[in-house]
Amino acid sequence: MTAPDERKALIGRINEASLAGARQAHACKILGLSARTVQRWQRGEPDAVDGRSLRHHEPRHKLSVEERAELLAVANSAEFGHLPPSQIVPRLADQQRYIASESTFYRVLKAEKQLAHRRSERPAHARSKPRSVCADAPNQLYSWDITYLPTTVRGQYFYLYLFLDGNS
Repeated sequence: MTAPDERKALIGRINEASLAGARQAHACKILGLSARTVQRWQRGEPDAVDGRSLRHHEPRHKLSVEERAELLAVANSAEFGHLPPSQIVPRLADQQRYIASESTFYRVLKAEKQLAHRRSERPAHARSKPRSVCADAPNQLYSWDITYLPTTVRGQYFYLYLFLDGNS
């Protein structure tokens, strides 16, 4: 939705470009608008406001504050605190308890920023790139390769080991 004052400014720019010899469709394309939208704006009042009513739809089956608190309490308990939701929900089902679906567990824990690492092992850490090495003189850096060379006998290969000086 475009504000009425912004519409006036855009229509003014398009009219200015049209008077200078540009086609309206090309001017609209440059501004990122559809030519049909601009035609609709020009046909109606420039001060016309979008007649649609804003409606905030809230699902009826949304978790209540108490249910959300219970979910967080269970997820952070000593029994389940180290487990991901994919393991919490089945264990609760074994105990004949249903709090929320697995995806709801993930969604709530993500909203509370508690989903980063929920396992007993150490979290993964970023690996740095290996440093590059440059040879200044012979016999400082070697590269190697093993190539399999087929023979006339099926399934039998020669192994060519190649060691190459990095300076050459």
